Amino acid sequence: MLRYIVKRLLQMIPILFMISLISFIIIQLPPGSYLNTMIAQMRSAGDDVNMELVEALRVRYSLDQPVHIQYYNWMKGILTRGDFGFSFEWNRPVSYLIWERLGLSVAVSLSALIFSWVVAFPIAIYSAVKKNTIGDYVLTFLGFLGLSTPNFMLALILMYISSKYFGFSVGGLFSPEFVMAPWSWAKVADMLTHIWIPMIVIGTAGTAGLIRVLRNNLLDELDKPYVVAARSKGISTIRLLFKYPVRLALIPFISTVGWQLPKMVSGEAVTATVLSLPTAGPLMLAALRSQDMYLAGGFLLLLAALTMIGTLISDLLLVIVDPRIRYE
Repeated sequence: MLRYIVKRLLQMIPILFMISLISFIIIQLPPGSYLNTMIAQMRSAGDDVNMELVEALRVRYSLDQPVHIQYYNWMKGILTRGDFGFSFEWNRPVSYLIWERLGLSVAVSLSALIFSWVVAFPIAIYSAVKKNTIGDYVLTFLGFLGLSTPNFMLALILMYISSKYFGFSVGGLFSPEFVMAPWSWAKVADMLTHIWIPMIVIGTAGTAGLIRVLRNNLLDELDKPYVVAARSKGISTIRLLFKYPVRLALIPFISTVGWQLPKMVSGEAVTATVLSLPTAGPLMLAALRSQDMYLAGGFLLLLAALTMIGTLISDLLLVIVDPRIRYE
């Protein structure tokens, strides 16, 4: 197993290199640069543009160099110093901006993921066992409703209801007095009082999709001969369900567990923007729109690494769940 993990990790190195190269080139494809965007914004606002300052910034951010030189300097900083470059828009190191938002993104995504699992698993099992009953039809309808409702629309509805009928806003993850405050137990407690709205909003679509996948997979397993034979031997329904059918029905789901890691960074950027969440998704979207190339490139490189690590975790979990699968 250790040999397999080391082999997979070594295979990630050239893949990450190619992804970083392609991402850097794609970011450079749109005409202009961040400085051109900044100049256009200043002129549209009627401000004077100091061209000497613009040229100084161009030299400072190495925008006067060819693309391959910019890429070489960027990769050299990452490999030698762990430096992902400097953000033009925020005037801060990219590493600081990413890690500042990443913790909150993980907290929101994990809470939404746990919510979807806790809700979806019992509903999917009940709906499969009680197939074609009133309860199954009601839960199936609710699943389709949750799957078809855009998360940002649900967020807007909850924000309207909370503001109109309860007199408080659900936007953001902190109360105004804790937004700029240093981390403390009081700030953590305040975050927990706000996190339930994004948890429900983001987790709703995942819950509905998970119910459909698990229900259909479990229905396939319940009709197989080994289940019929086990029932004929008098094995209880609960024991039978969790010993074999549920375990095998989880295989397609586990194969996609690795996708949850990159979703913690990029997932639900629109919903996070609507709810004013200080997570990584809106920051990455803003970096791509403003051509903040080092910040955008850092996010894309992080997403690629998380995708490959998540895929490796999924492969290892599949071996644990299904002994028929081998590393070879």
